[in-house]
Amino acid sequence: MTDRTPVSTLVFDVNETLLDITTLEPLFERLFGTSGTLREWFAEMILYSQTLTLSGRYMPFGALAGGVLRMVGDNKSVVVRDDDIAELKVLFGTMPAYPDVVPALSRLRDAGFTLVTLTNSAPGQSPTPMERAGIASLFDHHFSVDAVKRFKPHPATYELVTNRLGVTPQAACMVACHLWDTIGAQCCGYTGAFVARPHNSIVKEAQVPQPDIVARDLDDFASQIIAAHRPVG
Repeated sequence: MTDRTPVSTLVFDVNETLLDITTLEPLFERLFGTSGTLREWFAEMILYSQTLTLSGRYMPFGALAGGVLRMVGDNKSVVVRDDDIAELKVLFGTMPAYPDVVPALSRLRDAGFTLVTLTNSAPGQSPTPMERAGIASLFDHHFSVDAVKRFKPHPATYELVTNRLGVTPQAACMVACHLWDTIGAQCCGYTGAFVARPHNSIVKEAQVPQPDIVARDLDDFASQIIAAHRPVG
């Protein structure tokens, strides 16, 4: 980790970084005969969210999720029905937190960091997915890209957080299990922290921005960021 402005604000990605998407696997096993199609669907959803942003368009992440599921079904000659879309939305809204989330967030709060979330998901009525997972109250603020109608990693999404909080990008750290998310934040001046989750790895090429912090889990991340940037006072 290079010397830089001390980090005081930790910005967490939500889907797959904090909330466990593997709980969606039974739906994909039932529809496609293999839970592995979950990864194909999620990757396509990210691809098309970024495509919409690059094309100057926007739609809520949840609606896009259903449309992409139908597309994957068409690609595999599987009929995806309205009931399947409804089940996906229920499952996506009730994902549990990973076991390391609460202990790590509690350590970080006790160390004096400001904790916020930044998600591609649009805000919804209470109880929110974070409330259902029992972790919403551990954060000081929750942000959604819906406020700027652009998906991550567009610069406007990261600027939304620092502008609303009145902090510099150099005082913020993006925590995510997706390298494209840490790259986007780093290009806006954030520190980037990559937390390993299943099926997520780093692109180890010289011209690809590497995370400032690489952690095997959130507990490891907490130890590293506390050691390097524990707020004073």
